[in-house]
Order: sequence, then structure tokens, then C-alpha cells
Amino acid sequence: MSATRPSSLSGTGAGSAAPRPGRLMAAEMAEQPVVLQRILDEGAAGIRETAARIAARNPRFVLLTARGTSDNAALYAKYLIEITLGKPVGLTSMSTTTAYGAKPDLTDCLVITVSQSGGSPDLVASTRAAREAGAITLAVTNNPGSPLAEVSEFHIDVLAGPEKALPATKTYTAELLALYLFVEGLRGADGAAAAPLPELAREVLARGEEVRHLAERYRFAQRLVITSRGYGYPTAREAALKLMETTYIPATPFSGADLLHGPLAMVDNVSPVIAVVPAGRGGAALQPVLDRLRGRGADLVVVGQQEQVDAASAGFALPVGVAEEVAPILEILPLQLLAYEVTIARGQDPDSPRALAKVTETH
Repeated sequence: MSATRPSSLSGTGAGSAAPRPGRLMAAEMAEQPVVLQRILDEGAAGIRETAARIAARNPRFVLLTARGTSDNAALYAKYLIEITLGKPVGLTSMSTTTAYGAKPDLTDCLVITVSQSGGSPDLVASTRAAREAGAITLAVTNNPGSPLAEVSEFHIDVLAGPEKALPATKTYTAELLALYLFVEGLRGADGAAAAPLPELAREVLARGEEVRHLAERYRFAQRLVITSRGYGYPTAREAALKLMETTYIPATPFSGADLLHGPLAMVDNVSPVIAVVPAGRGGAALQPVLDRLRGRGADLVVVGQQEQVDAASAGFALPVGVAEEVAPILEILPLQLLAYEVTIARGQDPDSPRALAKVTETH
């Protein structure tokens, strides 16, 4: 997708009153640099203040609650908190509370619930139960007036603005940045590594012709494997979700370590594999997996540094010099574009995937 393509898709086709397919998703992807800058300019101070108030209560461990795209943002926060703060972190199973009525003792626990809409009943119910069980509750949403925000003790608004396309794009990167700034605030840091992100995001999104070329590889794909490690693993999961919900291609995300424990057997010399290769320890840990994939002759596409792209079948080179802990905010951008371009190439509308609703009301 070129830098101008989102705006060109925002109108209607010549001689037709029908909106062009994908215009909403394209426009919202293009908004991401502005959203990231808005969070840094207008949201960062409030996030730091919230983090300081919570840090003063010294929670002994953290639980993260989310669904769908926000679940992948929560997984990113899990890596951040465990690596930078050294606190144990778990991902909650909401049904233990909402379906089974479990009542765990959550005294001195920080429960962070991440949700674009803040409207899903199970998220609201489990957060309310957590607060009643003694937890410090924080909602991270794109809707400060949502039921989830109302039942939580603290709230962070990700400031993404209305998101009309069904696939979440700008709210995902906004959640990542808000969570990064929050975790930085918990340890009294300023989050300076995020400062270059808006401009770097703009540069990545402007290279859409490269992604459109990559999309041709997957127009007729029957399945995909997506893999990464470390901070890149949430990106692999989110990329798989975007591809599945827009293109309808079964895309399976694996941690590189898990891929070696059996699933590698399904990869052969015609298997399409996308690897998200972070610059840093996560990428180093993934290297043996990449070697095995190349050894099996897989059609390996890499999103990562130029040297990794050069050693693969094809790929997308990310900007250099970005701190590993904030790189996921850039890593996902070419993969969002890929989902969009493959969907368009397959004659489908990424704005309105079948069987999906913007707010999924699970219980």
C-alpha cells in the first residue's frame, strides 16, 4: 500500500455510489503515525501519573485480561513487565470467574484489562469480580465512557479515535504504545525509546508497494505459518489473526521454540512461512528455527533486519536502531498491510469480514 493509497480508497468508485472495498481499513492504517504522536503528546503525562499511583501500591504480581487483538497487546505487556520489572505475570482465563464462579484472592494483584471497546460482558464481569476480590484494576481502552472503564479503578484512554473497519489496526498499535508507556512509568522511566516511532511508522507505511509485491505470494495460499520469539511473538499472533479474519486463510502462529517441538514436521518445500525476526535477543533465539526452516526448503518471508531478509526467500526490512521492546509497534505495520493487500487481491472486502462484529459480546 503506498502512502497515498488510503486516501484514494476513502471515496467511491467512478460512476458508482458504493464505497471501494477496504477504504476504512486503509484509512485507519494510514492514521497510525498520527495516533502514536497523539499518545506521546497528549496521553503520556496521564499514563505516567496513573503508573505512579499504581506503583506506589507495589502490586506483587500482574494478571492481564483481554480477547482477540487486545489479547495480543496484553501478551506484549506480559513480556514487558516480566523482562523490565521482574514481576510474575499471568494471562487470565475469564471463564473461571464468569462460568465457574471461582473467587481467587487477588489482594495486592494488579489486573490490567485491555479492550478496544470496553464493552464485552465477560471482560466487564471478570474485572468487576477482580476488584471485589481485592485487585487493583486498570482498564486500557479506546472508550473512556465504556462499561469496562466504569467498573475499573483506573483507566487509560489509548486515544485512537473511532475505528470503523472491523479489523483492528490503529487501536492495536495504540494499545501497544500505551502499555509500553505505562510499564515504563511503573519503573519511573520516561519511555524515551518511543519518541521516534511516529515518524518511523510513517516511513514503513510509505513502502506499501513492497508489501503489495509480497502479497502476490499468498493470493492463492491454502495455509500459512507465522513464527517469532520474544517481543516478536505477540506480533506473530496478531499477524495471524489479521490474515485469518480478512483473507480467511488459515494462519497458525507459533513461538519458534514451539515450532521445533513437533509442528515443524508439517513444513515442507512449498510451505509458506512468515518469520518476525526482532533485532536483539528474540531474533538471536529465533536463528536456529530459521536455519531449520531454510533447511526444509520452506518459502520463508522475513519481517526484520535487512541481513535476515537477504537470507530468506523474500521479506520486508524494518528500520534499524529501534529498541527491541518497542519494535513490535513497527513490526506489525507491514503485516497489517499484507493482510489488506492479500484480501483485496482475493476479491474480498477487508472492511467487513464475514461473521464478525466490531464488539464481540462473549460471556
